[in-house]
Amino acid sequence: MKAHTKETQASISPEKAITLLKEGNSRFVSNKEVNRNLLNQVKDTSKGQFPFATILSCIDSRVSSELIFDQGIGDIFSARVAGNFVNEDILGSMEFACKLAGTKVVVVLGHTACGAVKGACDDAKLGNLTALISKIKPAVAAVKEPADENLRNSGNIDFVNEVAEKNVHITIENIRAQSPVLKEMEDNGEIKIVGAMYDIKDGAVKFY
Repeated sequence: MKAHTKETQASISPEKAITLLKEGNSRFVSNKEVNRNLLNQVKDTSKGQFPFATILSCIDSRVSSELIFDQGIGDIFSARVAGNFVNEDILGSMEFACKLAGTKVVVVLGHTACGAVKGACDDAKLGNLTALISKIKPAVAAVKEPADENLRNSGNIDFVNEVAEKNVHITIENIRAQSPVLKEMEDNGEIKIVGAMYDIKDGAVKFY
């Protein structure tokens, strides 16, 4: 399979970009990944890159966007930070990816059993991790159930996963609120901003 060109990138709509990711994850789950010559793709992209998607995911070693969406070199921009939240740097990277480099969709990808989310649920404190976790705490507060404080911690995996899902939605809200560039592109139909959740047990991605 060849790397994307300017022409193939331009032919992909935001809706088609999401479909390509869904199809790629289906191949991944079915263990029927496309046969790629990655070195040829290195050569294909040596003079330019034309990705069709931008994916913000966690640093978790089990959640490599290129692998779980069965994509090759030059297909996607991948931004990663523990807890898949946004800050000024990540928003700037997304603006570059969409406005200047032409990607058609921004996917905020959370995952089940997220360690950063567990840390936020437990109010963990450790060096710079303390400040990082604080950015996920709004999602913890937004999940109202269970009300029992004894159940609102990393030992309750259902609570953790609900917070992880809420964190994806809050991150999307923050992208729209904090990036007029991306908000305008979405309003104009140039891109879509969507959320998704990866299940570490079976490799499947659920889009919201």
